Amino acid sequence: MQKLLIANRGEIARRVIRTCKDRGIQTVAVYSEADQNMPFVREADERLLIGPPPVAQSYLKIEEIIKAAKETGAQAIHPGYGLLSENPAFARRCQEEGLMFLGPNPEVIESMGDKIEARKIMENAGVPVVPGYSGNIASAEEACQIAKDIGYPVMLKASAGGGGIGMQLCFSDEDIQKAFTSAKGRAKAYFGSDAMFIEKYIEQPHHIEVQVAGDQHGNIIHLLERECSVQRRHQKVVEESPSPFLDNDTRNKICEAAIVAAQAVDYTGVGTIEFIMGSDKSFYFLEMNTRLQVEHPVTEEITGIDLVGMQIDIAEGKPLSVRQEDVKAVAHAIELRVYAEDPKTFFPSPGTITAYEMPSGNRIRIDGGVENGSQITPFYDPMIAKVILSGTTREEAIDLALKALQGMKIEGIKTNIPMLRDVLENESFQKGQYDTTFVQTYLK
Repeated sequence: MQKLLIANRGEIARRVIRTCKDRGIQTVAVYSEADQNMPFVREADERLLIGPPPVAQSYLKIEEIIKAAKETGAQAIHPGYGLLSENPAFARRCQEEGLMFLGPNPEVIESMGDKIEARKIMENAGVPVVPGYSGNIASAEEACQIAKDIGYPVMLKASAGGGGIGMQLCFSDEDIQKAFTSAKGRAKAYFGSDAMFIEKYIEQPHHIEVQVAGDQHGNIIHLLERECSVQRRHQKVVEESPSPFLDNDTRNKICEAAIVAAQAVDYTGVGTIEFIMGSDKSFYFLEMNTRLQVEHPVTEEITGIDLVGMQIDIAEGKPLSVRQEDVKAVAHAIELRVYAEDPKTFFPSPGTITAYEMPSGNRIRIDGGVENGSQITPFYDPMIAKVILSGTTREEAIDLALKALQGMKIEGIKTNIPMLRDVLENESFQKGQYDTTFVQTYLK
């Protein structure tokens, strides 16, 4: 691989560029008119305007991106996360054009993108799944009958969904009758499919995910877990590893289950198996993300492994350079997602950044996509930066995170920095006694 095109933007584009520079690989950035002055465009070796600001007219235009790769002589495409990263048609077009796609084959993306199909595959492989119904539910009446069979509360979910869209918690038949049509409508509008399924709602749940990697020679390993239970509107805000909730026995079991899940689809590339875990430490398969995760730096900081570099090696056909017995947590890491949003309402806060100062120092890592003068537009996700702190202990990492927030200055827009400070200072968080209900329970 001598030249790689990045089919993404912002901080993940800059992250990929860093590893490529270390390896002497040339990079190509595609960008929209709204992003022409963003740092990732300037930092790439080559850059091509791809279209107007809306993603449907720029970053989601498969044929334009393929054309850009061919024109610039790129041999590979990194899809980042979001956008086209889990689009099987895009992965298939890369395959057809002889381009290395830094991800699994299209069939895996397709099967894991359909949550009903993914449930069936995992059930057959012996991976625990949440009690529920692994089929498309045709009506609210059918959903009510299934809910009675498995017991309330239940979660209505869009099969093609993600990010909490098309998802509705129901405590009664009346709740399902009210929610079913609107959930189907939202799923159809956002994902092009209104297929719905239903699962038992795990109360006081933990969101635990396991990083996996598989090469083209059949080797699959895990790279430990991440605790992602601090969420607002089903979107992660703070992640950490190791999870303070897991004991070693449970950690071994959940990581082994992740390996079985990846083996069930002959996974190649870097991916994540997401689990939901009850307060009794019983865990169930939730979904598989067939791409790099936003929170991948947490794993990099505790293991010392460059996951983007690993993606490149796998795409080039190299065997994994890391054995399972070599994977160990050498630190405790916490990632804070800094968003341009009102900390009280979580609504985005577009505008121009008039001052931008981020902390620096040993064990502080900033993965940011903006700079002083950057525009936060309504066209894209409002995440400004990820601040990753690592310490020899969890207490040390939390202390460093609080100091990092004090050294942060972002003006011209509202940010969620006050909320992040509230999370870190909360006694339940500091004790590691929190679950996915944390934000609505503790933060006013």
